[in-house]
Amino acid sequence: MSTPAAYWIAVSIGAVICVSLCVACRRWPGPWVRWAGRAISVILVADAVLFMSMPLAEGRWSVQASLPLALCDVALIVAAVACWWPQWLLAVELTYFWGLAGTLQAVVTPDLSAGFPQREFFMFVVGHLGIVIAALFLVVGLRLEPRPGSVMRVFAITAAYTAFVGCFNWLTGSNYMYLAAIPTHGSLLSVLGPWPWYILSGAAVALVLFLILDVPFHRRRPQGQRGMIGS
Repeated sequence: MSTPAAYWIAVSIGAVICVSLCVACRRWPGPWVRWAGRAISVILVADAVLFMSMPLAEGRWSVQASLPLALCDVALIVAAVACWWPQWLLAVELTYFWGLAGTLQAVVTPDLSAGFPQREFFMFVVGHLGIVIAALFLVVGLRLEPRPGSVMRVFAITAAYTAFVGCFNWLTGSNYMYLAAIPTHGSLLSVLGPWPWYILSGAAVALVLFLILDVPFHRRRPQGQRGMIGS
């Protein structure tokens, strides 16, 4: 089986799991939903631990490539926290916007050199699909809606974190979050202009996607909250 075929089969299976889980949460709510969230959390944490431990175990750890600084890496942990403690609404909002505006793009245009059945293949699939499933489980399955102002709140956190990673890249010669160069296998960044302009273009695209993702919740908010920035 070729790598592309294996990858898209895995994505299709993940999509079926996600839809089934969200439908079940809404139609048959109960104590099992809490344990489903915790199961997702455990899977995400296990994937994160493997990601960080494998380079050490194989003797290929490096500052430039082995730290969990990519936004998807951070989203993995945030999603795990949100699924375990869904009452922490900031974590839910970050998971929702990062998962559907960022990680979903990585699922559609994967920067994946490992093929099936390599461990890196499974780590990529489980980690990235897990974030998207977590985002939809929390917002669609559990009906935890982003609060007024969530768009600008998440955008500000994202911009601040991006600036931090950019400084780290400059100091270490790294390329976390692809802030120093476009991914080898291509992505949405490939059509947003040359460096460094694609970073600004990417920020604008992210804000637009955040606003679009917030639209379904706009009408259900009290009238006085609709005019707030990011509502």
